[in-house]
Amino acid sequence: MTDMDQRTVGEVMTADPVSIGSRQTLVEAAKLMRDHDIGDVIVTGDSAPMGIITDRDIVVRAIAEGRDIITTEVGDVCSHDVATVRPEESIEMAIEVMRSRAVRRVPVVSDGRIVGVVCLGDLAVERDPRSALADISKAAPNN
Repeated sequence: MTDMDQRTVGEVMTADPVSIGSRQTLVEAAKLMRDHDIGDVIVTGDSAPMGIITDRDIVVRAIAEGRDIITTEVGDVCSHDVATVRPEESIEMAIEVMRSRAVRRVPVVSDGRIVGVVCLGDLAVERDPRSALADISKAAPNN
């Protein structure tokens, strides 16, 4: 077993991810994404994750369907069946969750609360820092 295999999700995750309530609007979600230079926001019910909304969700599930982005709520278009991992779990576990669920990002939850998010880019940087995906993930946002 290599040192990399022993690393945990908590060591590579992005701590304190941006979240939004399910009743907030798509415009509010888009502004959070813009202001934080991110492409996804975790949708919460109380403090637990109930979904994820991405910039692509806003385009494909809202704008392309002719929904009003000013009044449509995040909960109406986000992905609801969200998989989670715990910070103490292995990177391999996170990879397996992403692979089996065909997702690019997974909220990290401890004691029912969101403490981070781990994404495919984080894992690419960890596994192969010289890969094209790692280079893209490390690059500054393209504003």
